[in-house]
Amino acid sequence: MVAFADRREPVRCCMERILGDAWTKLPPVIRSMHDGVSSAEGRGRVDRGSSPLACAGALMSFPPAGKDLPVRVTFEQAPGGEVWRRTFGRHSFQSHQYDGRGKSERLIIERFGALEFAMALVVEGDRLRLVTRRWSAFGMPLPIWLAPRSNAYESEENGAFRFFVEISHALTGLIVRYDGWLKPQPPGGRAE
Repeated sequence: MVAFADRREPVRCCMERILGDAWTKLPPVIRSMHDGVSSAEGRGRVDRGSSPLACAGALMSFPPAGKDLPVRVTFEQAPGGEVWRRTFGRHSFQSHQYDGRGKSERLIIERFGALEFAMALVVEGDRLRLVTRRWSAFGMPLPIWLAPRSNAYESEENGAFRFFVEISHALTGLIVRYDGWLKPQPPGGRAE
């Protein structure tokens, strides 16, 4: 029996596995943010909804409103995916991202506590859009028409990594919107 070495490059992140060949169509700045970076820093802002029902943002630990906030995101390897810890100013929140299975195959799952959102990764020009396809609470599937509306994408602007996330609901209006830019940080320290 002859053994051959597998010379293919290992697939490093959930997004690359899910996107397959479409991964290479993304701008390099987006790919590099998901390709082994352990942390990134930049600036951002947060807007919060004013409806009493928009308090759902607090239940998910979204940060309070603020402008020109320091932003730090850390990416930690976890079983089957990554934990993303986002810090805006002094407030942190986190989610666990991993590959979907079964009905959510080819989707990325993002879990915030008991809530899970299965999202399609859609490459649109120089943007990577995340489109909610299904969701669940405590492992129980919920009707998509009850889901919060999400407008979320990553992009490249003037060579910088940009992010935009807006979450709203038909009953509450805006829950939270956060956006800004990030720059990958070198391991063990901060870039100048």
